[in-house]
Amino acid sequence: MADTGAQTDYTLEAAIALGPEIRAAASEIEQGRRLPGRIVAGMKQAGIFRMAMPRAWDGPELDPMTQMRVIEEVARADGSAGWCAMINSDGGYFSAYLDQDVARGMYRDLDAPTGSQLIFSGQAAVTSGGYRISGQWPFVSGCQHCEWILVGVNVTENGAPRLRPGGAPERTVCFIRRDEGEVIDTWRTTGLRGSGSHDFAVKDLFLPAERAYGFPSKPRREGPLYAYPMMFAYNVPGVALGIARNAIDRFAEIAERKVVTTSMLSARKVMLRDEGYVQSIVARAEGLIGSARGYAYDRLEDIWRSLLAGDLPSPRQRALYRIAIAHAHAACVEAVEMLYKAYGGSAVYESGPLDRHLRDVLTINQHTIGSLKVYETAGRVLLGLDLREPMF
Repeated sequence: MADTGAQTDYTLEAAIALGPEIRAAASEIEQGRRLPGRIVAGMKQAGIFRMAMPRAWDGPELDPMTQMRVIEEVARADGSAGWCAMINSDGGYFSAYLDQDVARGMYRDLDAPTGSQLIFSGQAAVTSGGYRISGQWPFVSGCQHCEWILVGVNVTENGAPRLRPGGAPERTVCFIRRDEGEVIDTWRTTGLRGSGSHDFAVKDLFLPAERAYGFPSKPRREGPLYAYPMMFAYNVPGVALGIARNAIDRFAEIAERKVVTTSMLSARKVMLRDEGYVQSIVARAEGLIGSARGYAYDRLEDIWRSLLAGDLPSPRQRALYRIAIAHAHAACVEAVEMLYKAYGGSAVYESGPLDRHLRDVLTINQHTIGSLKVYETAGRVLLGLDLREPMF
């Protein structure tokens, strides 16, 4: 059995140590619109993609707070690398819903990255021994370096939608090997350019039934990390928090050497850090990020305590954490925007030190997990109304 404490320390320390190499590859990541092979290899060696793999397989089964800390560190080096660290480490979560002998055979390599898209836009026609899968799914982050891609499909039988008891459409999540489908080059974006979040498509692919599970389903693996189906998404704030932390650090470095003119009518020059408004903005940014980070970790730790006690998180706990996620993203955007503004006109250049930070956090803030709908749904729960969305 693996020494999980040692693996926790190793993974976090290895992620920190990998930072300089990731930062050195920033231009290559941006221009290539994907992570270079050596960066993916370094992340594998650091154990980043195996963070959620179970102890029963000699995986580390890291708690969600440690996972988020690892993701923060990778994102401090590069936002796209941090995003891929978060998304592509979900194989340990999703494989909990398969027969465990089958899943272990699929993941002989615990460091195999997994991409996913749970938009149920594909079709799965029932056939002998499994399904015939067709569809195209957007936003499959890291798909070019992943071994497995998870996609959501609607089940059909004899040409008609198959229904669950109660009349809802039957939906299934499918594990597809990357080489069984096609990556379609669609990821031409403002931010997170290096995440390689292209479309993934398959056409009339036979998929054995053992590589699919109904959605929603109960996990087929024991342990608090796998008990609640949304845990795979609960480490997402780490990416924005890591980017924003690096933006503050970079701005502080710049402010020590950037010379500015105090006014158009004055020839007096000072260091950027000597300007009162700059000092105020750095303090406000620090407060925004520190408080958002503390609230996110506090709410996540509360959920983890419940899971360790054998309880699923209550609707109130889930609502508070979804608020924390949305708030963390909004706070990161606000902090980076303030720093960008304080940097002055030269911030607008693509080569500027804060340009990519701003583009990346704005792109992350568009993700559905931090959408404006979150506040409405969470507010209903806090006011004692019905949840409406069971997977919230």
